Amino acid sequence: MKYLALLSLVLFGITFSASAQTLLNIDKSGLAIKGHDPVAYFVLGAATKGDPQITAIFGGATYRFASAENKAVFDNDPAKYAPQFGGFCAWAVSQGYTASIDPNAFQIVDGRLLLQYSLGVRKDFSKDTQGNLKKADANWPSLVQKKGK
Repeated sequence: MKYLALLSLVLFGITFSASAQTLLNIDKSGLAIKGHDPVAYFVLGAATKGDPQITAIFGGATYRFASAENKAVFDNDPAKYAPQFGGFCAWAVSQGYTASIDPNAFQIVDGRLLLQYSLGVRKDFSKDTQGNLKKADANWPSLVQKKGK
C-alpha cells in the first residue's frame, strides 16, 4: 500500500512538472520583449523602451517599464499585459514553430498583446486575424511541450 502511495506521488510529480513547462522568448539575462514596456503597447499604442531600473518578473521573464505607473498597472494584472505565446511571433506559432520578434511589429487583439517577426508578417497575420489566432492557440501547448523547460 505504501508502495502504491509513493508511486502515485512520483507520477503526480512527473505530471505536475511536465505541465509546469514554460517557453519564453527572452535573452540570456531573462529580459523579455527586447526591453520594451508591455503596458505601453496598451496605453500608448506604441513600442516603448523600458527603463532598466523599473522592472518586474512574471512567469520567469523580466519586463522593463517606461514609468513606475506602468509597472504598477502590470503588477496589478501581469497576465493581462504580458505578451501571448511566451513573447514569440504569433504568426510563427500559428504555423507551428517559434520565431523572434520585432518589438515594433505588434498588435492588440481581443485584449491580448501579440508580437510578430516583422511588419510584413503582421500584415500576413492580419489577413485572417481570428483564424490565425485560433491556430496559434491550438499550436501553443504542443510547442511548449516540445521546446519548453
